[in-house]
Amino acid sequence: MDSTKRRYVFAFAEGDKDHKDLLGGKGANLAEMTNLGLPVPPGFTVSTEACRRFLADGQEPPGLAEEIGEHLERLEAERGKRLGAAEDPMLVSVRSGAKFSMPGMMETVLDIGLNDMSVLGLAAASGNERFAWDSYRRLIQMFGATVLGIDAAEFAAALAEVKRFHDVTRDVDLDAAALRDVVAVYKRIVTEATGRDFPQDPREQLDMAVRAVFSSWNTERARVYRGRERIPHDLGTAVNVMAMVYGNLGPDSGTGVAFTRDPATGAPGVYGDYLADAQGEDVVAGIRTPVPLQELERIDPVSFEELLVIMTILEDHFRDLCDVEFTIERGKLWMLQTRVGKRTAAAAFRLAVQFLDDELIDVGEALGRVTGEQLAQLMFPQFDPDNAAESIAEGVPASPGAAVGTAVFDSAAAVRHGGAVILIRRETSPDDLPGIIAAKGVLTSRGGKTSHAAVVARGMGKTCVVGADALEVDTERRRFTAPGGVVVREGDLVSIDGTTGAVYAGTIDVVPSAVVEYFEGRLTAEERRRDPVVQAVARMMVYADQHRRLGVHANADTPADARRARRFRADGIGLCRTEHMFLGERRHHVEELILAQSAAEQDKVLAELLPMQLGDFVGIFAAMDGLPVTIRLIDPPLHEFLPDFTELSVKVALAEARGEVDEEEVRLLQAVRRLHEQNPMLGLRGVRLGLVVPGLVAMQVRAIAEAAAARIRAGDDPRPEIMVPLIGGPEEFELMREEIQRVLDDVAEAAGFPIRAKIGTMIELPRAALTAGRIAEHAEFFSFGTNDLTQTTWGFSRDDVEGSFFPVYLDKGVFAASPFESLDETGVGRLVSIAVEEGRATRGDLAIGVCGEHGGDPSSVRFFDRIGLDYVSCSPFRVPVARLEAGRSAVAAKTGGTDTH
Repeated sequence: MDSTKRRYVFAFAEGDKDHKDLLGGKGANLAEMTNLGLPVPPGFTVSTEACRRFLADGQEPPGLAEEIGEHLERLEAERGKRLGAAEDPMLVSVRSGAKFSMPGMMETVLDIGLNDMSVLGLAAASGNERFAWDSYRRLIQMFGATVLGIDAAEFAAALAEVKRFHDVTRDVDLDAAALRDVVAVYKRIVTEATGRDFPQDPREQLDMAVRAVFSSWNTERARVYRGRERIPHDLGTAVNVMAMVYGNLGPDSGTGVAFTRDPATGAPGVYGDYLADAQGEDVVAGIRTPVPLQELERIDPVSFEELLVIMTILEDHFRDLCDVEFTIERGKLWMLQTRVGKRTAAAAFRLAVQFLDDELIDVGEALGRVTGEQLAQLMFPQFDPDNAAESIAEGVPASPGAAVGTAVFDSAAAVRHGGAVILIRRETSPDDLPGIIAAKGVLTSRGGKTSHAAVVARGMGKTCVVGADALEVDTERRRFTAPGGVVVREGDLVSIDGTTGAVYAGTIDVVPSAVVEYFEGRLTAEERRRDPVVQAVARMMVYADQHRRLGVHANADTPADARRARRFRADGIGLCRTEHMFLGERRHHVEELILAQSAAEQDKVLAELLPMQLGDFVGIFAAMDGLPVTIRLIDPPLHEFLPDFTELSVKVALAEARGEVDEEEVRLLQAVRRLHEQNPMLGLRGVRLGLVVPGLVAMQVRAIAEAAAARIRAGDDPRPEIMVPLIGGPEEFELMREEIQRVLDDVAEAAGFPIRAKIGTMIELPRAALTAGRIAEHAEFFSFGTNDLTQTTWGFSRDDVEGSFFPVYLDKGVFAASPFESLDETGVGRLVSIAVEEGRATRGDLAIGVCGEHGGDPSSVRFFDRIGLDYVSCSPFRVPVARLEAGRSAVAAKTGGTDTH
């Protein structure tokens, strides 16, 4: 590609699939197909750089109009026609095409070049007057909605009115005269909405469409999608201009979408949809329900066979599942687009194994094609296959999973209610993107497996059922009616099964997924063999474990959690939160300890607590025999263990007003008032509580040491590690370390054999991170408490802000994702990096891990691997996700690549 001068426009033949940054994904793949000799209509791509310049300057870059003109002239010469000519006109389509597939971008505009004169020329040249007027009404409708910003519902309502007048139900049943009426109505809509007539100059139409694509990069729905998918906002989009080929010329023409394998399950075969006498977006828009792609073999066997050959070429060339769009024009097959197809989580794992077995990719590439997010989706519960409920309707299973939620009938309601809702539409459009993101599942009465709803939901891992055409969806009255008269209204519960396509009224029971049952060890060998998804997951986990450098530990506070962590193949316990052992019926013991007013009262409570702690640790060490168990000394924010100050004050005041004074409650109120904290998260907790109540630390360490001694006597190999929480510097830690070591030595002397336990600390305050070099002089290990480190670095409380200003911050792009879900690498990550570097400079063998829930977040796991941590720790159910991501990260580090999807 010529780089000697700045260029913004490139013919399809000038690029290839490796130029996605410049040409966008669609343009790069059109170039690749062109160079492979496949039947691609000619055209050109306006680069992403032109878009970036346009967005930065507010106008087209100098020379762009002339470049487009030069390429347009070449295209006209190749086609032997002129754009919008009065006789036999050339028409073009304009499509957006960012580097990454983005459902939130501008919709396609087809048939650019038609006007009041060229429509007559198109009718004469094609010999099909109906086709010409159908194309003209499509242009005005698409151009009006996407370029001029007119509400698409106005065009839809006008078309529906014309169909009622002519007593037809389908667009294809309108004749040429009726379509002329539609065009006239559409033109009036444009004039009334914009104050000017529909543009008749073909070049003006083209230029306006190109500018509209540029501007669509920053629409709300595009920004929402990029935020969710963590796509950078500064990439810009390319624009693809292609000579039109027509699928709406009659029954020997049509348009379709095909996948080289099933994107929902990963099964080999022919998958897709075809719609005869249709154009462009008709298939994915869901306006008419298409026929399965296999029907094309009966409708047009020659085109079908040619399509199969091309799909094989593309799959072998891209070495992956491919998604293609095609048009058949009077028996001639044209390829309009190809891309690596979006797939469900189940399909991703099956496909990775299939392509590996076919020797098209290696193990490293296979690991790059599955993600921790996809594995997490496969661990979600599924509907109980033995449930006795009868479905009220059946649709096309478009994206697997079990979703139960409140029925809502528009995107705004889904966003407003959020979470447990099912978005129900006749068909979805890009405007529904925020609602799809917010909902648990999507149900449409129209469309097939390649409809907008299906493609977007599948890419997001949302459960989706489409084409449930037995449902009469009434969005205005916010309800749907199923066969038999069953009515589901907004607010009612509904369940959808994206694996079978079943729709249920009410709630259906769910059961653990087969993948979770596999990790739990509850599947027989025969059950594992019968389930191709479980087989694929099992293989990918083996590959991940073989490649990963990073250890994966679990956060576990009970023997039961520890046993689950072991079943899920954790390498140890990275965080045992001892304060969690005192919730429930044990809570009053900690309350009594905190409120004790003398050493004798404290000693009495500690004596009661010791055997409880001892029993807990014995069970945990038994479950994790031979593996490290990192135990955090008690770190209770006082408000979690004391009565609520306000409630207790009211209770005492009311009792006093009745003359029923309870001296015990008065004493309790005085103590709570004395200990009341304005910000409990920054109060008497962590190491501070241990220094103020030293007997508490001694009791806990004694319980740990005696439990280890008991397991040693039983022949086990306990490996306790004692972690001091919330230190701000080396002074606090050294005081605690001395007390811990003293108790360990006492127990060892009584036992008659050594009790070895590493003593380290939790780095969860910025000052601790910045003094890590000095702390490492005394600590044998660090573990980053990234939850609190995020709170103290940002200066906000997670519980208070996530429901207040966080949504605004996410909408405005302050956060790409919540810093509590995915690590803030720039700020918090920088503190972690400093502590790792300075800690290891002091102590070369310093073991370092992370025990915040970021340890189970896929992107955070990759960051921790890159900066050299020894392990991450997360909840037991996230251990498989972290194992997979650790393996993927190791492969990416060796190859210098990134994951494919």
